[in-house]
Amino acid sequence: MVVLAASICTKGGKAVLSRQFHPMTRTRIESLLATFPKLIPTNSQHTSVETSEVRYVYQPLEDLYILLITNKASNILQDIDTLHLFARVVADMCKTPDEREIHRVAFELLSAFDEIVSLGYREQVSLTQVRSILEMESHEEKIQEIIARNKEAEAKEELKRRARQLEMQRREQQMRAAALGGMGIGSGIGIGSGISGYSPITRFEAASEASPIRTASPAPSASRQPAFKSGGMKLGSKKTRQAELLDALGGEVLSAEEISAPSTPGITEPHVPATASVIKSSLPTVVPESIHTSIKETVTVALLREGGVKSLKLVGEMSLLVSDPQFAHIRVALAPLAPGLGTDLQLKQHPNVAKFAPGTEKVIALKDPSKAFQVGQALGVLKWRYTGDDESYSTCWPSLSTTEGTCDVNIEYELENEHLTLYDVVISIPLSTGSYPTVSTHPPTSTWSFNPTNRTLEWNIPRISNGNDDDMESTRSGTLEFSVSGDDLGAFFPVQVNFVAQGSIAGVERSTRVEVGFSCERIVSTDSYQVV
Repeated sequence: MVVLAASICTKGGKAVLSRQFHPMTRTRIESLLATFPKLIPTNSQHTSVETSEVRYVYQPLEDLYILLITNKASNILQDIDTLHLFARVVADMCKTPDEREIHRVAFELLSAFDEIVSLGYREQVSLTQVRSILEMESHEEKIQEIIARNKEAEAKEELKRRARQLEMQRREQQMRAAALGGMGIGSGIGIGSGISGYSPITRFEAASEASPIRTASPAPSASRQPAFKSGGMKLGSKKTRQAELLDALGGEVLSAEEISAPSTPGITEPHVPATASVIKSSLPTVVPESIHTSIKETVTVALLREGGVKSLKLVGEMSLLVSDPQFAHIRVALAPLAPGLGTDLQLKQHPNVAKFAPGTEKVIALKDPSKAFQVGQALGVLKWRYTGDDESYSTCWPSLSTTEGTCDVNIEYELENEHLTLYDVVISIPLSTGSYPTVSTHPPTSTWSFNPTNRTLEWNIPRISNGNDDDMESTRSGTLEFSVSGDDLGAFFPVQVNFVAQGSIAGVERSTRVEVGFSCERIVSTDSYQVV
């Protein structure tokens, strides 16, 4: 077989992409492609047409044609097999077979075409081999990267060891200075016995490398020897050696100031979890009023792929912040809790908060009415915990069908708890090695992407709600459909789901009474949400 060119053209004969394997001018290939649509007979089942010079072997590709231009002496059966491989490569590398997508990956397609046909003759390669060649994975390169990482790790360990050694030397010198401080330091600053009257205290200044440390003495004596040599207190020289070591290794572990700093306790800033900034940037901002309540819940869920709940744990906390002294004796009435949780929902108040009386309205108030809440300081007044099998929140159930080595996957979500509004929902579906998804259906408000690092298909939904809270369109349910090569249905599990929500699964909120200067922030986040 001799393949002259592999091309993709429109149904009108306009060239979209073409690769010539024999010397051929642009005018010649454009003339051949323009002639091709006129040769296709009407209502014909054949996939090849001939002229007096060449043969066209073609296959429809939605609104386009993919075709091979060969000589008339070529083996048509091999040509058809080669054409099928070209079509599979195009479908694998393009999300949608249209002109814009083909132009976007034109160079990758041309490289793949060159791997299939060389100098007009078919190479014995498969789709998997073409994909591996394009990825250009090298075993030797991976070995060199591992060696480089090991060297970097050894350098960091050596830096840590030297830093610990320098720290031990510094502490030993401090201990020697403390042991001799009663005599040497006393005479140095002029507080020793036998001195009458006022003696000014000199300021201590760290000495440089060029000059030794000098201390003021009220009664210097030429015959008296110092209690200890000043060489042990040369902090400048030690700092220079540490700086040289850190500069040689990039300074990634500790700085010289951190090693040389005295081990005195200091005030550290409170640690803010990384998720706090993410949650606050994702959800609508709540402006704190004079009385502000914050309700935060964390849910851990494991759903079964056949349906039902394997495990469910809900942990929540309510904090109260009073910023106006006139509301320091506030009593906050709570609305009835969400139905269905029953006695499995365990509530626990702060020791200074009054217990809830059975059969009466739940009210958050201090146990001693004469006391007041601290102004400007948030207090965790209530905590709750629930473990059960309640399913009144977002769930997703994958349904799979396998045909001829290809899995058709359908994932549908539905928000069953209408009191929640979900934001930044990410559904991650793992894929088998060497497979790439072809998404056919997804809601217009959502996007999808392929994560090559984790080999997962990530479905991103900005917002899920019932659409009754505002004028926005309802996104209560949605469906994602894609196909992928393979026949192992277990490779698509576990499905990971991450989101933040506005609301409360347990239904903890203040009553609907109108109160002046009252604001409430309710957040639900996921610790682990899986379909196993």
